[in-house]
Amino acid sequence: MKRFAVCTFVCMAVCAACGVSGFDASRNIGVVAREDGSGTKTAFMAHIGLQGKPDPAGVVIQTGTAGVLAEVRGNPAAIAYESLGYTGKDVKVLQLEGVAATVENIRSGAYILARPLSVVYRQASAENAVYAAFLAFLGSREAADIITENGYVPMSEDPQGYVIGTLSGSIDISGSTSLQPLMIELAAAFEKLQPGIKLSVSGGGSGTGYKSAVEGVSIFGMISEEFMPEKAAGCTHFPVARDGIAVIVNKANPLDSITLAELQGIYGAGKSVQKWNQLVKDQQTN
Repeated sequence: MKRFAVCTFVCMAVCAACGVSGFDASRNIGVVAREDGSGTKTAFMAHIGLQGKPDPAGVVIQTGTAGVLAEVRGNPAAIAYESLGYTGKDVKVLQLEGVAATVENIRSGAYILARPLSVVYRQASAENAVYAAFLAFLGSREAADIITENGYVPMSEDPQGYVIGTLSGSIDISGSTSLQPLMIELAAAFEKLQPGIKLSVSGGGSGTGYKSAVEGVSIFGMISEEFMPEKAAGCTHFPVARDGIAVIVNKANPLDSITLAELQGIYGAGKSVQKWNQLVKDQQTN
């Protein structure tokens, strides 16, 4: 009986620290962020009230969406932010202030961590028939269907069908890795409608999107933040879709919801929230 009591005490102590899933809530939070110049980072930091502020000490910087997701999948203590349309079932998306990150909540404005995904281009480019046709497609009903199917929100509530013309040429698109996977699908659909036009889509981040459009490296630059004219002299933009920024953790993490104040404590330079047991509370034990 005494031996059983000791075992029970030890097991309860372990459960209190780790939670029923084996998650160790006494661990430091593994803060993951995107690189400077990332549109996702710019939008996220602005939404949580830390725009222009430095990253906290010990942060893991990932240059690209794929790297962020890999870090969270591989580290049970990690937290990160990334495009909702790019997150899969192998990471856990947290609620923000009790509101789920869903297309419906983004459309209604209930989920506040959201931003536009746009293409930037030189104003004169719209005078080219091939480039103008692609812009028309991005605002079409056909594009809206693809945008919706991929978990994003179309910018127009009543888009018109795309009118096919006889055109030939090529289009280079580069920039935001948040918009890149959606743009690849949109480009493929456009090529089927316009087989005489070939598109090339590459990443590099929103900073690359601005720079490529300004310097003429790409006809269209992709960005995942509110358009900033000061970053793109002589350019304008076309909003393609609206996307949520998901706050993500490892699937082993029992946390379900987080607040803006807690995100400020994690991503602020002062790091007032450093350990998971400051957030993971009232866990059930066996």
